[in-house]
Amino acid sequence: QVQLVESGGGLVQPGGSLRLSCAASGMKFSIATMGWYRQAPGKERELVAAITSGGSTNNVDSVKGRFTISRDNAKNTVYLQMHSLKPEDTAVYYCSATYYGFDYWGKGTLVTVSS
Repeated sequence: QVQLVESGGGLVQPGGSLRLSCAASGMKFSIATMGWYRQAPGKERELVAAITSGGSTNNVDSVKGRFTISRDNAKNTVYLQMHSLKPEDTAVYYCSATYYGFDYWGKGTLVTVSS
Protein backbone atom coordinates (compact mmCIF):
# COMPACT_ATOMS: atom_id res chain seq x y z
CA GLN A 1 0.00 0.00 0.00
CA VAL A 2 1.04 3.59 -0.53
CA GLN A 3 2.81 5.10 2.46
CA LEU A 4 4.11 8.63 2.88
CA VAL A 5 6.34 9.52 5.81
CA GLU A 6 7.27 13.12 6.51
CA SER A 7 10.27 14.31 8.48
CA GLY A 8 12.21 17.48 9.15
CA GLY A 9 9.74 19.56 11.10
CA GLY A 10 10.60 21.35 14.30
CA LEU A 11 10.96 24.67 16.05
CA VAL A 12 12.72 27.45 14.17
CA GLN A 13 13.14 31.16 14.76
CA PRO A 14 11.60 33.71 12.39
CA GLY A 15 13.84 34.16 9.38
CA GLY A 16 15.20 30.65 9.70
CA SER A 17 15.14 27.70 7.36
CA LEU A 18 13.97 24.10 7.40
CA ARG A 19 13.86 21.30 4.87
CA LEU A 20 11.01 18.84 4.99
CA SER A 21 11.29 15.40 3.44
CA CYS A 22 8.66 12.90 2.47
CA ALA A 23 9.63 9.33 1.74
CA ALA A 24 7.16 7.41 -0.38
CA SER A 25 6.72 3.67 -0.74
CA GLY A 26 4.24 1.26 -2.25
CA MET A 27 3.91 3.08 -5.55
CA LYS A 28 5.77 4.04 -8.70
CA PHE A 29 6.93 7.34 -7.32
CA SER A 30 8.15 8.80 -10.59
CA ILE A 31 4.66 9.02 -12.11
CA ALA A 32 2.91 10.56 -9.10
CA THR A 33 2.14 14.21 -8.61
CA MET A 34 3.47 15.13 -5.20
CA GLY A 35 2.46 17.99 -2.98
CA TRP A 36 2.88 19.67 0.35
CA TYR A 37 -0.12 20.97 2.25
CA ARG A 38 -0.33 22.65 5.61
CA GLN A 39 -2.95 23.18 8.26
CA ALA A 40 -2.61 25.85 10.89
CA PRO A 41 -4.64 25.75 14.11
CA GLY A 42 -8.23 26.71 13.44
CA LYS A 43 -7.72 26.89 9.69
CA GLU A 44 -8.42 24.67 6.74
CA ARG A 45 -5.73 22.62 5.07
CA GLU A 46 -4.18 24.49 2.16
CA LEU A 47 -1.90 23.56 -0.71
CA VAL A 48 1.59 24.96 -0.28
CA ALA A 49 3.39 23.55 -3.31
CA ALA A 50 3.11 20.75 -5.84
CA ILE A 51 5.36 19.07 -8.36
CA THR A 52 4.28 16.93 -11.28
CA SER A 53 5.93 13.80 -12.61
CA GLY A 54 7.56 15.98 -15.24
CA GLY A 55 8.98 18.37 -12.67
CA SER A 56 6.62 21.30 -13.15
CA THR A 57 5.98 23.13 -9.90
CA ASN A 58 3.54 25.59 -8.46
CA ASN A 59 3.49 27.39 -5.13
CA VAL A 60 0.83 29.28 -3.25
CA ASP A 61 1.44 33.04 -3.44
CA SER A 62 2.23 33.36 0.26
CA VAL A 63 5.35 31.20 -0.06
CA LYS A 64 6.65 32.22 -3.49
CA GLY A 65 10.29 33.16 -3.34
CA ARG A 66 10.68 31.46 0.05
CA PHE A 67 9.70 27.79 -0.40
CA THR A 68 10.90 25.37 -3.06
CA ILE A 69 9.50 21.93 -3.78
CA SER A 70 11.70 19.32 -5.42
CA ARG A 71 11.79 15.58 -5.92
CA ASP A 72 14.38 12.84 -6.17
CA ASN A 73 12.86 9.94 -8.06
CA ALA A 74 15.86 7.73 -7.31
CA LYS A 75 15.15 8.12 -3.59
CA ASN A 76 11.35 8.17 -3.85
CA THR A 77 11.44 11.40 -1.89
CA VAL A 78 9.93 14.85 -2.23
CA TYR A 79 11.33 17.85 -0.41
CA LEU A 80 10.12 21.24 0.70
CA GLN A 81 12.93 23.70 1.29
CA MET A 82 11.68 26.61 3.38
CA HIS A 83 13.55 29.87 3.87
CA SER A 84 12.69 33.17 5.55
CA LEU A 85 10.16 31.44 7.75
CA LYS A 86 7.48 33.55 9.39
CA PRO A 87 5.30 32.87 12.42
CA GLU A 88 2.33 32.53 10.07
CA ASP A 89 4.05 29.52 8.49
CA THR A 90 3.44 27.61 11.71
CA ALA A 91 1.35 24.57 10.85
CA VAL A 92 1.31 20.83 10.45
CA TYR A 93 2.76 20.09 7.02
CA TYR A 94 1.41 17.11 5.12
CA CYS A 95 2.85 15.30 2.15
CA SER A 96 0.42 14.21 -0.53
CA ALA A 97 0.56 11.97 -3.56
CA THR A 98 -1.88 11.84 -6.44
CA TYR A 99 -1.45 8.43 -8.03
CA TYR A 100 -3.78 6.88 -10.58
CA GLY A 101 -6.50 9.30 -9.59
CA PHE A 102 -6.32 8.63 -5.87
CA ASP A 103 -4.98 10.98 -3.21
CA TYR A 104 -2.77 9.71 -0.43
CA TRP A 105 -1.58 11.53 2.68
CA GLY A 106 1.14 11.32 5.24
CA LYS A 107 0.54 11.87 8.94
CA GLY A 108 2.19 15.27 8.94
CA THR A 109 5.10 17.01 10.58
CA LEU A 110 4.79 20.06 12.80
CA VAL A 111 6.63 23.25 11.92
CA THR A 112 6.66 25.94 14.58
CA VAL A 113 8.12 29.36 13.80
CA SER A 114 8.63 31.28 16.99
CA SER A 115 11.25 33.24 18.88
